[in-house]
Amino acid sequence: MNTVPETGPLPDEPMSLPAGRDSSTFGHGALPAERPALRRCVAGDLDEFANSYWGSRARLSRGSELPAPYDDLFSLEAVDELLSRRGLRTPFLRIAKNGSVVGDGQFTGPAGAGAEISDQVRDDKVAALFASGHTVVLQALHRTWPALVDFATQLSADAGHPVQINAYITPAESQGFSAHYDVHDVFVLQVAGEKHWTVHEPVHVDPLRNQPWTDHAQAVAAAARDKTPVIDEVLRPGDALYVPRGFLHSAKALGGVSAHLTVGLHTLTRYLLVQELAALAANQASLRTALPLGFDPGDPEQLAEILPEVAQLFAQEIQSASPDALAARLRRRTWSGNRPAPLPPLAHAAAIASLAVGTTVRLRPGLRCRVVPGDPVVLQLPDRTITFPPSTAAAVTELTSGIDCKVGDLPDLDDADQLVLVRRLLTEAVVVATPS
Repeated sequence: MNTVPETGPLPDEPMSLPAGRDSSTFGHGALPAERPALRRCVAGDLDEFANSYWGSRARLSRGSELPAPYDDLFSLEAVDELLSRRGLRTPFLRIAKNGSVVGDGQFTGPAGAGAEISDQVRDDKVAALFASGHTVVLQALHRTWPALVDFATQLSADAGHPVQINAYITPAESQGFSAHYDVHDVFVLQVAGEKHWTVHEPVHVDPLRNQPWTDHAQAVAAAARDKTPVIDEVLRPGDALYVPRGFLHSAKALGGVSAHLTVGLHTLTRYLLVQELAALAANQASLRTALPLGFDPGDPEQLAEILPEVAQLFAQEIQSASPDALAARLRRRTWSGNRPAPLPPLAHAAAIASLAVGTTVRLRPGLRCRVVPGDPVVLQLPDRTITFPPSTAAAVTELTSGIDCKVGDLPDLDDADQLVLVRRLLTEAVVVATPS
């Protein structure tokens, strides 16, 4: 049995909303005007995709319909570099064959003199396993490969959902994983070689993260065997495939080494709001009271005596919940999942030291934030809030808009106050200096 899905996430990957978005979701006019990363994943009209395909229908986009192939993002040469020259460690690598994952000890070892690390990837062992038909899975490339760090940051902003990226490198005529579904949406971007993909309708619609395909293994196997697929096609370099969560899929490499990127979008759902509404109910003192002494929670008759009162109190708490209170919880839970763009510490420190009138800065790409006007002005960030005098409201709003801003041209402040404000935002890593 397949024990690890082909498009599985890095364990304990957090969730976030992407930069430049406040509370919008995919579809219904929520897409930003410029969507360069999403455009590389989907051919045709993006609004049609958002309204007619997102979360509900699989879609194949041929490379001839897309802006460019994916060799600027990743390549077989990049695979070799990561495996042999980057000091890669687990869990950034998995190796599997016929649905079974190889133990880490079969492809890791000590790092050599000067590095007391026992689990670095052994390139010679990986080479031997790959030659014997194993699939290599490079995990969390949105953290380890520069071009994909930037691509994931942009796609998260384009799509409104957190993004992770894995790569699957499969030997010729091999299948790493059998039919399964994922609990997140996926864009498959074919980088090298050819792979035959088969996609079926769900047996469990819109699964949550705690509803894996193994809960429905028999139904998955039967559907993959007996039902007509909605997609049964070969992906070639430059092609892209969208697979919504819950859709069954399997893939087999054809006559050469196949490499594809699995771009996972960790879908934020209405159930997330339910979870946080339930957490807000902890503010209701009557819902925090102890159950009776000797209460047996497994006894339906005892539950029947107390459930109506609890349900009524809970319903009252939900109906009176404040959007502001709910948003505060969601910010803490979601905003920090996708990291903002990398910040070079030495160059950033130099930018702070050399700040002057005429310096151009902009919001750090990928950073979630929200400005709340008032006295004081509040800048909400993933892990903290910063306050400023009311006179800075227009300038803070402009500095966090994502456009280039020049010190000396900010509204409502003289040059000295602009320098103080921008230096503070640079120090807090909210804005970054742009090349002159």
